[in-house]
Amino acid sequence: MREREALRPGRVQDVDVLRGFALFGILLVNAQLMAGPYTGFGGGPDASTVDRAAAWAVTATTTVYQLFSFLFGYSFVLQERSARESGSPSAPHHLRRTVGLFGLGLVHAVLLYPGDILMTYAALGLVLYGLRGLSPRAALRVAVCLVAGLAVLLLGYGLLTVAFTEPVTPAQYAPEAARVVAAYRGGFLSVVGAHLRELPTALGANLMYTPDMLAAFLAGLAAAKAGLVERRGRDRRWLRGVVLRWLPVGLAGGVVTACCANGPLDSRWFLVGHAVSLLTAPALTASYACGLLLLIGAVRPAAARVLAASGRMALTHYLTQSLVLALVFTGYGFGLYDRVGTAVVLAGCVMLYGAQLALGAWLMRRVRYAPAELVLRTVTLARCPGSSPRRSPSPGSAPAEDGLRRVP
Repeated sequence: MREREALRPGRVQDVDVLRGFALFGILLVNAQLMAGPYTGFGGGPDASTVDRAAAWAVTATTTVYQLFSFLFGYSFVLQERSARESGSPSAPHHLRRTVGLFGLGLVHAVLLYPGDILMTYAALGLVLYGLRGLSPRAALRVAVCLVAGLAVLLLGYGLLTVAFTEPVTPAQYAPEAARVVAAYRGGFLSVVGAHLRELPTALGANLMYTPDMLAAFLAGLAAAKAGLVERRGRDRRWLRGVVLRWLPVGLAGGVVTACCANGPLDSRWFLVGHAVSLLTAPALTASYACGLLLLIGAVRPAAARVLAASGRMALTHYLTQSLVLALVFTGYGFGLYDRVGTAVVLAGCVMLYGAQLALGAWLMRRVRYAPAELVLRTVTLARCPGSSPRRSPSPGSAPAEDGLRRVP
């Protein structure tokens, strides 16, 4: 088969690069949650120092879905712009895309990982569509209010928890942990049953953090409307200034968060740490994004091409990560749930991410859409990509490819 060109010139490549990079942070966090009830905290009461240090370091340096959420908002603007240029109505496409994303998320949550984020993204995508007319300045103001409001609520509740409750001891949590371990090491129905029991709690946690996710969506929307990546993506002086100014702030907040979530402070401080994270994670996220653009500016085009390829198939990679982790840790496959230390889990994440980068670079030279992207694209267009749309193009104009120009 003749190879397709993997990347096209332009600033959209930088969005793909950042999305490909964000996949690694998501993998590090999700793998710990899928590996066992204690893995994210460095293991149980008898865990090794290495495992505890590894979990602590990930908490201190990972911003989870901040960058991914920002890029969701950024890409939304690119999609809307593409729809206007092609003359296609954006509302039906957006609604169908939302339904498709929610459906994929539901299957993902039930079969692979109840901590799925796609359903929440789909629901918030409808809110974002309603707010699409906001100016960049107004969008940023709403985003700041959302983050500040949630941080104040979490901080207040967290301080009340510290003042009036006792920490949960390992002995208190052990019976529930044992039930979860037995369920995940069981057969197919046992694992699915565990997912269904955990799904309401996972959805509740996502619901609690929807203001933060929506704020990141709006920040991405504002950045895209201002053409931030297009204007600043190659400005090495500006990128370096962001890293130098905000990386210390982000890492300081990460250290506080890790101390509250992973020790030495006890479990009562968990929400206090997350309140601090809400306020400082944007600084850490911006520093990582700008630092990556600085780095690939020195090693382009090879590194950028590899990351961008994975960014173009981020949905497929996200679902594949959960599939591989489920096969490793649950009764679907090896049943290693709660049998592998945190450090080994994280080392496995590096290997899996490397394999995904290689696969993405190979696959996206040969196809236009990865499997999950093809499914979502088909639902969005209500036809197979590449087939002719039902309506005829206006006289004197050429039909837009696939109805909408591909954007990340």
